[in-house]
Amino acid sequence: MAEEYELGRPEYPPAVAGALMAELGLRPGDAVLDLAAGTGKLTRALLAAGLEVVAVEPQPELRERLAQTVGAERTRDGLAEAIPLADGSVAAVTVADAIHWFDHATALPEIARVLGDGGGFAVLTTVPDWRGASWGDEVGRLLADLRPAHPHFDGTPWEQLVRESSRFEEPREVRVTWSREATPERMIAHVASMSWIAALDEPERAATLSRVAALIEGGTTPERMPAHALLGLVALRRQLPPAPNR
Repeated sequence: MAEEYELGRPEYPPAVAGALMAELGLRPGDAVLDLAAGTGKLTRALLAAGLEVVAVEPQPELRERLAQTVGAERTRDGLAEAIPLADGSVAAVTVADAIHWFDHATALPEIARVLGDGGGFAVLTTVPDWRGASWGDEVGRLLADLRPAHPHFDGTPWEQLVRESSRFEEPREVRVTWSREATPERMIAHVASMSWIAALDEPERAATLSRVAALIEGGTTPERMPAHALLGLVALRRQLPPAPNR
């Protein structure tokens, strides 16, 4: 899984970190928690932008690769529902392609707990764009048919819980688009790393990836393809100072 994730998922360009910093009012040196960091794709982009990042990842295989890429001193074992950081210790929390795994009712208060006053968090969703590839429509339909079977996509959306919470401001969204190097191997690995593919029973997962590989390897793949990151951005409500005694 770690190798598929590292090979298949696109690297985040500086524009993603720049948009995140601008929208959340971050400056180089600010402390950031990258939650469910995987192999560190976003962590590395945030570090390159000058932020001080702690990366939390619960899966041992991904966390081992994460420690290799960003350093063991920046890596923590932990869950979104029980974040291993102190209250008010970070200026921002980022979550890239992972919030659907969280128990939102528990994770959102934990995110609020570790944020400093006026902090915020960003939920990044990477959207592949396979236009231009001969296999794009067919692979897209195949995956769309499987997605409703994913055990973690049901329930109340995180945005609704944010709106119902007294802890956060109204969420907003920014889109960043870039192009990535594309090869059949990388495209197959990207599909293999997707949450609802990983959640399939192993025989069904193997059969699905075999079908995907046959379509991609039997078709044409452009040298570069677009990728999009949707940034769902939420600010923590500022705490008003207590009224002076009269």
